[in-house]
Amino acid sequence: MRFVRWFKEVGIEQVPLVGGKNASLGEMVRELGKLGVRVPDGFAVTAEAYHHFLQANGLGAPIREQLRELNPHDPDDLARRTRLIRNLILRASLPEDLEGEILLAYRELSRRAGIEDLMVAVRSSATAEDLPTASFAGQHESYLGIQGEAELLEAVKKCFASLYTARATRYRVDMGFPHEKVLLSVGVQQLVRSDLASSGVIFTLDTETGFDGVVMLEGVWGLGENIVQGKSTPDRFYVHKETLAKGYKPLLWKKLGAKELRLVYDAEHHKLRNNPVAPAERNQWVLSNEEVQWVLSNEEVLTLARWAVAIEQHYSKKRGSPTPMDIEWAKDGITGELFIVQARPETVHSRKNPTIKTYTLLQEGKVLVEGLAVGEKIATGPAKVIRDPKAMNQIKPGDVLVTVTTNPDWEPIMKIASAIVTERGGRTSHAAIVARELGIPAVVGAAGATKALAKGGPVTVSCAQGEVGRVYEGVLKFSVEEFDPFQIGATRTQVMMNVGNPEQAFRLALLPNDGVGLARMEFIFADWVGIHPLALLHPEKLSPKVRREIEVKTNGYKSGREYFIDRLSQSIAVLAGAFYPKPVILRMSDFKTNEYAKLLGGEAFEPSEENPMLGWRGASRYYHPDYKEGFLLEVEAVRRVRDEMGLANLVVMIPFCRTVEEGKKVLDVMKEGGLERGKNGLEVYVMAEIPSNVILAEEFSQVFDGFSIGSNDLTQLVLGVDRDSTQVAALFDERSPAVRWACAELIQKAHKHGRKVGICGQAPSDYPEFAAFLVDAGIDSISLNPDSVVRTKRRIVETEQNRKGRKARA
Repeated sequence: MRFVRWFKEVGIEQVPLVGGKNASLGEMVRELGKLGVRVPDGFAVTAEAYHHFLQANGLGAPIREQLRELNPHDPDDLARRTRLIRNLILRASLPEDLEGEILLAYRELSRRAGIEDLMVAVRSSATAEDLPTASFAGQHESYLGIQGEAELLEAVKKCFASLYTARATRYRVDMGFPHEKVLLSVGVQQLVRSDLASSGVIFTLDTETGFDGVVMLEGVWGLGENIVQGKSTPDRFYVHKETLAKGYKPLLWKKLGAKELRLVYDAEHHKLRNNPVAPAERNQWVLSNEEVQWVLSNEEVLTLARWAVAIEQHYSKKRGSPTPMDIEWAKDGITGELFIVQARPETVHSRKNPTIKTYTLLQEGKVLVEGLAVGEKIATGPAKVIRDPKAMNQIKPGDVLVTVTTNPDWEPIMKIASAIVTERGGRTSHAAIVARELGIPAVVGAAGATKALAKGGPVTVSCAQGEVGRVYEGVLKFSVEEFDPFQIGATRTQVMMNVGNPEQAFRLALLPNDGVGLARMEFIFADWVGIHPLALLHPEKLSPKVRREIEVKTNGYKSGREYFIDRLSQSIAVLAGAFYPKPVILRMSDFKTNEYAKLLGGEAFEPSEENPMLGWRGASRYYHPDYKEGFLLEVEAVRRVRDEMGLANLVVMIPFCRTVEEGKKVLDVMKEGGLERGKNGLEVYVMAEIPSNVILAEEFSQVFDGFSIGSNDLTQLVLGVDRDSTQVAALFDERSPAVRWACAELIQKAHKHGRKVGICGQAPSDYPEFAAFLVDAGIDSISLNPDSVVRTKRRIVETEQNRKGRKARA
């Protein structure tokens, strides 16, 4: 046939003939089907067919005339002229030879499926679309639920006409594509009945940071347009690529979305309809029947992740360079089968330069509204609530755009905004995608934003504090640091990071680092679990009020035990996955009794102590009969991360271990829970924060694999100073000769037995001379707060160079 090509007949080399979308579908059908990647069958109406259509109807000259007089920066003129062009196309007739080929292919596709008048998706595929440098995402039209020959022919014409929507025309101008050089092909593909199940998107990197060690998947009930249009908040999943390839099941993180709407095909009225999803189906779920509440089961998520990695690897090999992918998936509600329905190169992070900008908010302020953070920047400006893109003249350059949701019609406004805030949408909504392309921060899914910000006035939009984006009242101070991570020299001393918030892990992993020197278990489970472990195991000891609170928080889990282990293992896995294969040293919980008591349900299980700082904390809890079963929950969470997800870079560290015998008891309890030192490469470190850890360092070296100096507690106990007392605060100084002696003595003794020593306290960040002292003493690693990593690493480079110079002169 002259004007039609089956998907199996084309590949990415045929973009000029069938456009980016169809070329990619053909590539997957032809090359990836043998790897198990399932793509619905279909055919492409070629760009030659589009050209033939224009010539047969004499449309070339009138279209060129309208484009010649067009002012793309005048919204009214742009809308009027593009509407005239579309009407010319829609009133024209398909040539008989073209119409005949389309119908012949449609009948064959129906025959292959065994269904008369097969329901299909009809999608536009421009010849400048889905390229690594420009996505044209959402610029041209697609039509779902098309059935019958007459509907198909009309849908093809509508796709032809969508080459000249106002937004597509303006996008070509902005991207520098001549109008006459961009033609349109149309894809006709068997429709996956995801309106009866679920659908969504996959990115082979984290869309916020560009971190490429994970596959990020989102999904909603019904057809996937609700994700792009920001009308429904999706479920989100992260899968670790490298351990997935090794055969593990590294589903790092699952986040349940509200999934407010379900886009379905209305057979009676022959159109698409958005139905509200009942609250019970949206946010209540039961582990034993996951398919009902999550859009996908765990195994389905892993299957799609494997397909996504295969697609990325294929396209990267084909292009000769790393090619992160933006993929659409769908699940058929009739057959239960999964399908890939589109794949294109990701166009935001793949074009970024290697320099990194870090934004830090320097002031606190009143939070007006919160949502999902898009990007990692901070911006300020007057808040302007706009409910209709036709009111675009109300917004001025530098304003913060506030609205319910956006679509491509909003893009002229979005391009002049300093930041965007929407009430609906997720990380792959239209607002999020455009904000990333524009390089501005956006807070999406910020419920009540139009009301909270209705008064206008200056605000600060911060997306630099992790997953949650916040809009603050007034203009707050912030700093910006830009650096090239490849320009910072290498060091003998490992430079690691202290990381307490898993939601920032992907961003922080992009900083120059040698891993995580301190991940605080108590910080993690205070945020991700929030309930005392024993309260989850023994709810019968709680008041009815507290029991009800816990039941609400753990809704959907079979037991409190499973809630704790699942939530904790996810948070730990995100950290371990982000820095893999670099070591991530996880300090087991070190709450003091008064801090444990503040957790939900904690008061029923914690004693009242006069001096919790020196009381029942750290190692002494782990083997004690009053807490051992709580510690075993932590052990199981770690075991799950290492053994089931394959993240064996996770190192365990025991805090506040007063005696060697205590250390041995803790190791016995860990072994009882399935974590055995040395098995599967497990290393167990000990915090060096008590004088006995230094005095008996050689004995502790027989029990543990390494040490990490906790400079705060070590200084407190060496000097006998309560660090929380204002009266003696001036005496607390890590640079004291006594503290320096303790650090140097520990390093010397540990190295004698082949044990590594690091430091995870604040002192090296605060005092450059203390960091220099540690480097001279031969410390193996220094773990820093993220905001001081670059600055301190540069100083360590200088210190090590000076040290070499002194040795050379000697």
